[in-house]
Amino acid sequence: MYETVLGDTWDSIAKFVYGSEIHADWLMKNNPFLLGTSIFSAGTIIYTPDLPEKTYDDIPEWRN
Repeated sequence: MYETVLGDTWDSIAKFVYGSEIHADWLMKNNPFLLGTSIFSAGTIIYTPDLPEKTYDDIPEWRN
């Protein structure tokens, strides 16, 4: 769980929690009730589940 501070965005939360903005989609997928918010006020609780493990299925076929 992450508690927002004033001005947080999906990207900034993803960078803080997971180390990269690229995971903002994962946060949004797991917090669908907050999708109408782009800039957060202080005190919103964001569910921050662990990232799914990468599998070999994630590798493009041309790389095999």
